[in-house]
Amino acid sequence: MALEQFSDVVQRCQGLPDDSYTSEDHNIFTVAGRSCIEKGDSVQVLSIVLDEKNQDIVRCMGWNLLPPLIQILIKKEDKNLSQCLAIFNHLLERCQPKELLIGLLEQLEQDDPDTVAESLHLLLNPLQKVLLRLGSRKASSLGMTLSSVLDQVAKLPLPYTKEQEEDDVFSLCRCCTNLITFIRPFVQEVKQNLQNSEELSEGKRMGGQNMDELRTELLKFCMKTLGHPLLEVQLKDPDTLVESPLRTFSTEILNTLSAIGEPLPSLVYQPLLKRKQVPGFLEEEVRYPKESLASLAHLVFVHHLAADTFPSVFSPVFCLRCNMEHICLLLSRTKETRIQKGLELYEKCLVRVEDGSLPADLLEIKTFLTVPQNLVKVMTICSRHDLRTRGLKVFQMSIDKFNTEAKHTFFQYMLKTSKHSGVEGYIIKNIKNQIDTALQPGNSNTWFEGVHLLPLLRKVLSLPDGPETDLLEYLDRVMESLNLLRYLVIRDKVTENQTGIWTELYKIEDSFLKPLRVGLNMSRAHYERELHNTMETKKSKAKEESVLSVSVGDETLPNVTSESQIQALHSALHTFDMIESVLVRIEELIEVRDNL
Repeated sequence: MALEQFSDVVQRCQGLPDDSYTSEDHNIFTVAGRSCIEKGDSVQVLSIVLDEKNQDIVRCMGWNLLPPLIQILIKKEDKNLSQCLAIFNHLLERCQPKELLIGLLEQLEQDDPDTVAESLHLLLNPLQKVLLRLGSRKASSLGMTLSSVLDQVAKLPLPYTKEQEEDDVFSLCRCCTNLITFIRPFVQEVKQNLQNSEELSEGKRMGGQNMDELRTELLKFCMKTLGHPLLEVQLKDPDTLVESPLRTFSTEILNTLSAIGEPLPSLVYQPLLKRKQVPGFLEEEVRYPKESLASLAHLVFVHHLAADTFPSVFSPVFCLRCNMEHICLLLSRTKETRIQKGLELYEKCLVRVEDGSLPADLLEIKTFLTVPQNLVKVMTICSRHDLRTRGLKVFQMSIDKFNTEAKHTFFQYMLKTSKHSGVEGYIIKNIKNQIDTALQPGNSNTWFEGVHLLPLLRKVLSLPDGPETDLLEYLDRVMESLNLLRYLVIRDKVTENQTGIWTELYKIEDSFLKPLRVGLNMSRAHYERELHNTMETKKSKAKEESVLSVSVGDETLPNVTSESQIQALHSALHTFDMIESVLVRIEELIEVRDNL
């Protein structure tokens, strides 16, 4: 029945001009033709489609047969597979390119990852042929196609292990390889036009607006792929995976950027270099998404892709300055892949910088203060232990790169802004190390001795809330402050007073030691009373009961038992004993020096 209807409508339309086909003709051709293909009458459909007398009809309506053909070609199970392929190829040659493009893009849309990969593999080459048939006005169609393709690629799972990439278990690698093949003729067209333009004046520039738009669409594609999948995956080093499809894909994207007139150095160093005005309809931040530029910087400086395109005259400090914007962005994100890449990029940039060489005026640049704040968040709240550990390593490395004046300024800033006892304690330990270096013979420096050191000591040797400071919450800071003070009164002789500690001591006693003693006594008394009450309550009950409940938001956590509460109170009292032991030792040392 369907075959008869299909044959009848084709015969009826033979010899008629295109504008004479009715909507009913279109409808019967579409419904009957699709039904024939689905029911296995592909041999007969192929014969009708190839008939020379029917070519006008095929050119006008043939694209409507694409859906069942593509489904059969994707599944590869139909007995008439070869006939369906022949019909498909003939339609690609004869149908109008605009209609073909619409039909192919409609069939590109899939949900199942396996089908997504097969559909991309099948349709990218036909889409390329159709776009090339559009001639000089293909830019917008290419942009629409690339956007649809990348939306489909985003549905594929990412390979995380070496084995997953080697075996291409999710077909992402194959799709990426196909993508590079797909864009190659369009890239070559832009590249050739740019080369020709260099030989001609602007007024005679070949391609004009159409070529600018084509270049813009390719730029958008590269920027989008730098964001996904390349920012999401971790590339394997050549030592780990000799043949890495994703590393090859990354290299091809960078080569594409260079080919279409986007020099990689100017993209990486965009935060510092004023870019030339580029024709096109995209605003700067849309044309060059910040995450994509950060991904590009990571590929160049961490994986050394396209590194040979970068001038060797750029100093390590200049490279660091340019990358700080990218590092800041990556470390500010919550996704662990971005945090990891931010840490890797920062570490690679710092390694090339000589220790003690970064001047204090760099701290006037916003990112040199924002990046440490982001690092603090990584070190304190990131869920992955390896990233927290690496964050601390990079944080220390960044401190080591500053000269003494910059370290002094940086320590003051971090003590003022970190709001985290552990971080403040770490900074105080660094201050102690710098003082110790300064006191070594021949290492004297003005920033960690005498008049410059004292303002820093006043910040360190103080209690945030005076006697009422929560000593358990601020334990790391308090202990490091006490250790620093103990070191100073032992190491710096009263007669030399290189650090100025002995002339400042009476102020330190009033602002730090005495309030700490009061706070310590108050805290101990409070916890001893709590311990006594808890033990009495436990004795008065016949069985163990929960005595404390804790709520987080609207959720009530399991109650804390008496034993747990008693253990916590004992631990707090032990902490107070530890603080007091150091405090008593300092008081003894001061008393001995006073009696000399």
